[in-house]
Amino acid sequence: MTASRPLGRSGLQVQPIAFGGNVFGWGADEAASFALLDAFVEAGFNLIDTADAYSAWVPGNQGGESEAIIGRWLKRSGRRDQVLIATKVGKWKERPGLSPENINAAVEDSLRRLQVDTIDLYQAHEDDDATPLEATLAAFGRLIEQGKVRAIGASNYSAARLRDALDVSRQYGLPRYETLQPEYNLYDRAGYERELAPLVAEAGLGVIGYYSLASGFLTGKYRKPEDAAKSSARGQAVVKQYLNARGLRILAALDDIAAKHTATPTQVALAWLIAQPNIAAPIASATTVEQLHDLLAAARLSLSKEELAQLDGASAEDAG
Repeated sequence: MTASRPLGRSGLQVQPIAFGGNVFGWGADEAASFALLDAFVEAGFNLIDTADAYSAWVPGNQGGESEAIIGRWLKRSGRRDQVLIATKVGKWKERPGLSPENINAAVEDSLRRLQVDTIDLYQAHEDDDATPLEATLAAFGRLIEQGKVRAIGASNYSAARLRDALDVSRQYGLPRYETLQPEYNLYDRAGYERELAPLVAEAGLGVIGYYSLASGFLTGKYRKPEDAAKSSARGQAVVKQYLNARGLRILAALDDIAAKHTATPTQVALAWLIAQPNIAAPIASATTVEQLHDLLAAARLSLSKEELAQLDGASAEDAG
């Protein structure tokens, strides 16, 4: 296990892999979710990421299912003091946007579902350019003053809007976003690295990226077009997006390095992320305890400078 890492300047410390709670109430039923959360904490990890919108996309679900399952697990397990709960507001159609009124209503809903008094990290799920940044940040600030939220973060913000938000916080003396949640993995690099990464480094933010395994592609699960059948939910989309010359170069590098460490491509892909500057905890999901242990072993995998360079080279946009 590597040392814990800061979530920006919030004072919160996390272990270097976060559990993605988007699977709760969808890919994992309640019993499986409880087993996964128990195993996650027993392995020494502490950051659980969810959102009020999870998992409204599933037929028969309304949204809030993930938070509610986490809340019932917290009540049953008595492990509230062993975990940090990160959730989000603004993207669920039932509670859309970042107006103060919506934030105030949404946080009460999330606190009730999670069965907690305080949310450790409350994140703007996506930007809302219809609401002034000052109004959004002031609303978050009031929640911090009331003890309902400990720190705030931004998800899916452009570099320009994130910089604007940080400027507004400084100008008006408001709490600032301490974390950023972007899409970031060994294949999908440019969107984060070109503009967001320099700002993150300058501001001292902690990054908890999503799609850390490129929707499963970096596990090595999809190596030929026929493998799309391995996932009815997203197999076709993954194969279409990632199964190309560059994707195959990345898989070859992951295979090579994994063999040297008696590891898996999943572990190497996550270890590469953990080794990147300003990464606090990449988010990864599992639907079985066996999958979870495979993911978490990445925190114990140390890649050499040469291996990191090999992965960088294989994933370079202009590699050929």
